[in-house]
Amino acid sequence: MSSVQNPNPANPIARTVASTQSEMTELVLPNDTNTLGNLLGGRLMHFIDMTGAMAAYRHSRTYIVTAAMDHIDFIQPVHLGNLVTLKSSVNRAFNTSMEVGVKVWAEDTQTGKVAHVASAYLVFVAIDKEGRRRQVPQLVPETPDELRRYQDALRRREHREAESARRKQVKLANAAQEEAAKNEP
Repeated sequence: MSSVQNPNPANPIARTVASTQSEMTELVLPNDTNTLGNLLGGRLMHFIDMTGAMAAYRHSRTYIVTAAMDHIDFIQPVHLGNLVTLKSSVNRAFNTSMEVGVKVWAEDTQTGKVAHVASAYLVFVAIDKEGRRRQVPQLVPETPDELRRYQDALRRREHREAESARRKQVKLANAAQEEAAKNEP
């Protein structure tokens, strides 16, 4: 286990995935839909962010901010009058950040048919009241599925970091080209 001291027993050094799980259900109303009567993508993203934040709060027990919505799949439309159920849990905790997975189902209230309609990965960062990053507890995966998600989260993080480095290089190269263009006669 880590050598980090734990001055606050209410905030343990490690938590289980099960202790982070959160669930939210919403009814799709007219103000949530587009002209075809389907749930707006931005509204669904809001629901996903809120449910993901609940898992991150449960894990970190401190203020959190959304750092990234890393990946989102809209699998099929959600219709006016459907119940939307979102379930989230922390996939992996790093030093001050956490990856949270969110799955979304829609239920037709007339037929009872339930369909998986969206999935997303989000990254949240733990902060204090002044906005400084705070260390989060470690995450302990207990089931084979939790362990798979834990390992996959590391690969996604490596991909995010590589992409961030690539974008920084492109930005530096563009700035150098602009500076060189300014100095041309």
